[in-house]
Amino acid sequence: MGLALAAAPYGRSLSGRPNPVTLVDVARSAGITFRHDNAASPEKYLIETMGSGCAWIDYDQNGLFDLYLVNGAATRVYSPKQSLRSALYRNNGDGTFTDVTAKAGVGAEGLFGMGVAVGDFDNDGYPDLLVLGYGRCILYHNNGDGTFTDVTARAGVENPGRWASSAAWFDYDNDGRLDLVIANYVDWSPERNFYCGDRGPGMRSYCHPDDFHGQPPTLYHNNGDGTFTDVSKSSGVGLKGGNGLGVVTFDYDNDGWQDIFIANDHMPNFLLHNNRDGTFREVGYLAGVAVSADGQFEAGMGCDAGDTTGRGRMDLIVTHLDMQLARLYQNLGDQTFDDATFRSKLSYATYHRSGFGTRFMDYDNDGMLDLFMANGHVLDNIQRYHADTQYAEPKLMFRNTGHGVFENVSDSLGPDFQLPRVSRGAAVGDFDNDGDLDILVNNSGQTPQLLRNDGGNTNRWLEILLIGTKSNRDGVGARLKLVAGDLTLYDQRKGGMSYQSAQDPRLHFGLGCRSRVDTVEVVWPSRTVTKLTNLKSNQIVAVKEGVGLVERPFPQVVAE
Repeated sequence: MGLALAAAPYGRSLSGRPNPVTLVDVARSAGITFRHDNAASPEKYLIETMGSGCAWIDYDQNGLFDLYLVNGAATRVYSPKQSLRSALYRNNGDGTFTDVTAKAGVGAEGLFGMGVAVGDFDNDGYPDLLVLGYGRCILYHNNGDGTFTDVTARAGVENPGRWASSAAWFDYDNDGRLDLVIANYVDWSPERNFYCGDRGPGMRSYCHPDDFHGQPPTLYHNNGDGTFTDVSKSSGVGLKGGNGLGVVTFDYDNDGWQDIFIANDHMPNFLLHNNRDGTFREVGYLAGVAVSADGQFEAGMGCDAGDTTGRGRMDLIVTHLDMQLARLYQNLGDQTFDDATFRSKLSYATYHRSGFGTRFMDYDNDGMLDLFMANGHVLDNIQRYHADTQYAEPKLMFRNTGHGVFENVSDSLGPDFQLPRVSRGAAVGDFDNDGDLDILVNNSGQTPQLLRNDGGNTNRWLEILLIGTKSNRDGVGARLKLVAGDLTLYDQRKGGMSYQSAQDPRLHFGLGCRSRVDTVEVVWPSRTVTKLTNLKSNQIVAVKEGVGLVERPFPQVVAE
């Protein structure tokens, strides 16, 4: 059997055909009782429609990924029946989760939450939790005993007076400590809650972002003593106002320094090139990712970066509002991108969808990056204006058929995947440690979905957790190259991604039919290189900078 597998062609499953994969919603059976409250009111506060996110976080470091769901809060015009809080659920290792919010102390009560970002900012081995919201943010430090402490004031990362949407932990100066970039949205306030839409019963709408001023991104530098310094203006990151919603940090020119991409709503996107001296310059137009190929700026919401062609260059995906197209920008390798939306065959499948959370992910483990989108309109009365557009929308999955050309396979993934929802944040992770990628989605004003991947691990796979020593402990900024026979894959440990959500930090590689990995090369932010050889497939490994493979438990979840 081993010889037959080794001879199978690139991109095929063990059977030579695409894998039958079903994504099954197990949220309810797993014990997740959370329901998002968006504080919907007749006054149509803009904050009601833009949240919120979710996260994977192994807060107790037992090798099982726990999950976090962000919630809204009371407003001047909305009083919930019971007090609202965000929620942390512990992975019990048997297919169920337990709400441990109160014990952990991470409810973020009173914060109208938007996004969440996870990162070990003090390199103590335990991931910390940043909850982003309207008017302020909260930083919870992980105490390592199952509890967290609110250290926002001491750390200096409250981001006061701004509407924070998404954030990324990343090490922009390669000093071994995680810094923080925040994508801020517009300067809406209850005092400037204009009447928008037509006059008449049921016709009032949420206002357009153009009715408000955009806010510049925020960049906090990690001082290494538990505090941060706001370097937004001195770094060049915060010089220009934006309608920031999604953010991803990645090294688009492979120079060893992470750059910042911010998806802006109804204005040109930002690509902030890292000058390697603590400053950035905005090159969105020069690089070809600010607007579409026909020169139009669009309603940028979610974003991610990934190598869709196998050339070792990170491409970009940006999701948009309906009557626009989700844009795939292909990295040409010369610091520019090409709008490959039509060439990739994504094109009109996204035209009647409003995309938020999005991720490149190899859902069927065939060795090629596929593309997921979580959708849902922003106007709850959109059908009064666009008869062909729904408020709740089904999700989309595009299978990479090779060289960055995609096929819409959304209808083949089961009824739970196709169920219309008002989806916002999306976090991809292998919560049951079985080798295929699952999807957590937070739905606005609705219950969340935990879409378990059934069938993706029919193909072979490898997952890698990075542990930095000289570099930041999370290994953010590391670049990987994997070779398994005729298959060569590239990835990076990125920051941010998707929309208002935090992803499984492990790097996941689908291997198709290949039972062994010849080499894995890790180039760390410190420029240290770790090389591994002759690894078996179908395992999760931990790689420590300067050491190599180290023992870490990753117990497989077995549902009772």
